[in-house]
Amino acid sequence: MDNTKFSLFSFSGKMKILHLSWIAFFITFVIWFNFAPMLQMVKTSLGLSTEEIKTLLILNVALTIPARVLIGMFTDRFGPRAVYSALLAICSIPCFAFAFADSFIQAAIARFLLGFIGAGFVVGIRLVSEWFPHNQLGTAEGIYGGWGNFGSAAAAFTLPALALAFGGDDGWRYATALTGLMSLVFSVIFYRNVTDTPKGATYFRPKHLSAMEVTSKGDFVFLLLMKIPMYAVLGLLAWKLSPSGINMLSEGMVISIYAGLTALYLFDALQVWKVNKTIFTTPVEPAHQYKFKQVAVLNVLYFATFGSELAVVSMLPLFFSDTFQLTPVMAGMVASSYAFMNLMSRPGGGILSDKYGRKMTLLILTAGLAVGYFLMGQVNGSWPLWLAVAAAMACSFFVQAGEGAVFATVPLIKRRMTGQIAGMTGAYGNVGSVVYLTILSFVSYQTFFYVIAVTAVIGFATLFFMEEPKGEITEVNEDGSVTLIKVS
Repeated sequence: MDNTKFSLFSFSGKMKILHLSWIAFFITFVIWFNFAPMLQMVKTSLGLSTEEIKTLLILNVALTIPARVLIGMFTDRFGPRAVYSALLAICSIPCFAFAFADSFIQAAIARFLLGFIGAGFVVGIRLVSEWFPHNQLGTAEGIYGGWGNFGSAAAAFTLPALALAFGGDDGWRYATALTGLMSLVFSVIFYRNVTDTPKGATYFRPKHLSAMEVTSKGDFVFLLLMKIPMYAVLGLLAWKLSPSGINMLSEGMVISIYAGLTALYLFDALQVWKVNKTIFTTPVEPAHQYKFKQVAVLNVLYFATFGSELAVVSMLPLFFSDTFQLTPVMAGMVASSYAFMNLMSRPGGGILSDKYGRKMTLLILTAGLAVGYFLMGQVNGSWPLWLAVAAAMACSFFVQAGEGAVFATVPLIKRRMTGQIAGMTGAYGNVGSVVYLTILSFVSYQTFFYVIAVTAVIGFATLFFMEEPKGEITEVNEDGSVTLIKVS
């Protein structure tokens, strides 16, 4: 852990790690969102139907849910340096494949595989936590998350113009391929310039890679319950592709997917049992215990924060276009104000957490989140456009600051399992986005915003069960000696 002064404009020591981390995250989000800004160009070039385009959008997020869990586990086991570098390099391959696809099937496979790059976020959470002390951690994680997350907005701003600059029907292909090349090159830069911990520090690894450890019988059951929504939402995605949805998959294929997900959950539960069965015969020493309810609360909050952000970013241009009769270009520019707030809001949530405490900050921001979405539900065509934009930006502040506050807390639960915890919490963000967008397909814009507000209220209520991280985390070195990591 590097206890030197936090100097944002430095590029040495821990600040070098922070800057390289957010750039890596930024690149993953540029690639993950390099399709939506050029959607119309892709549709025309490949001769796709509207239903096929919708299918590609669904496939783009489908794999991210299990990927965040897996990448979190790999990060804890193999270290952020190797995992982030490998992810950037390997995911450049489906990016190139999408850039030069000449059929819907090729594009669909590429977009499905590219969902994996959306898991890159969790790697940096563990890496940053290794380099920054607890009193700087929220600020560092907020900058990492906020500046990296801006990659989605950067893609929207730059890729269409870049495609036009290349010119011709294949301009979008070259713009997309350029993002893949950027990922490949940066994977080498990252690997050569990053270490998992400061010199002399120990990188604590979990005892098991196959499942998350818990430290009580009640938490064992709680973990199994919290895994259900991650599998259920994949079933929901399958339903959206079924004849009842966009009719991409046959009824038989969808039933097979349901059966496969059920079998996979049961296998997952078996792994959880194998990793944790000793807690039923031998109590865990108090010094090594942690409370899984801390993870569960953060999961619910990230469902409401990042889940709503992904959903709202997807629908906001259409909302402004329909509500205020704007052109698609103008609606896109107006809606971008929501994502633009990430540069300041997410770091702001981390800074507030460092200064005023994790729980209090989350309580205030979650309450603001509920009020913000309730206000968005009031927006209609009679409002001045500037006031509607102001409401969206105010709501966005609480959403993204809340995300920063969530991940200011994640690394303070159990150090050796930070990747796994971040992976599960991150996955819940994607679960939220799928649930919210599915609800939107059945209800009005106003009801959609009210639903998010209600889930924020639920998140606020769960916060009363969360405990402010205090004291120290106990971790055991390979030689048997004990290291105490301060969290307050």
